[in-house]
Amino acid sequence: MDKITLQRIEKLHPSVRDEVKQIIKECDESLTGKAKVRITQGLRSFEEQEKLYAIGRITSGKKVTNAKAGQSIHNYGLAVDICMMIDGKTASWDTAKDWDNDQVADWYECVKIFAKHGWDWGGNWKTFKDLPHFEKKNILTKKGLVKTSWRTLLRMKMDKDGYVFL
Repeated sequence: MDKITLQRIEKLHPSVRDEVKQIIKECDESLTGKAKVRITQGLRSFEEQEKLYAIGRITSGKKVTNAKAGQSIHNYGLAVDICMMIDGKTASWDTAKDWDNDQVADWYECVKIFAKHGWDWGGNWKTFKDLPHFEKKNILTKKGLVKTSWRTLLRMKMDKDGYVFL
């Protein structure tokens, strides 16, 4: 696991940090070729979310998100975006490439591993597919298992570091 990925994991919600480390470790072990996983985005502030939402609406460019501040699971540190780092140097978002020649696209090897750990993949969304995106499907709270939704998270109290209390 590269240093950048580790730094981004350390900013995720404390409840998922170890799990994400395990997922990335399993992905990297599964990928026996020159591709390894890098987290390109983890926790995103509400301010960063507003700037992304403005792209294609207020500022020039193609829309990159339909989520306003508070409406992205990234805002709560419970989502990650990934890419493949080829030979540790070049980022790739090619979801079809099979760098390790095992007859399964490397991206889909990772999709299966994230799913095994209970994470939703943005590539399965009906509208506005987000292929690099994975988010925690359910979170364990004091009240039990709760489906992860921004509406639920937005209503939850936050600690001094800005993480929702689970």
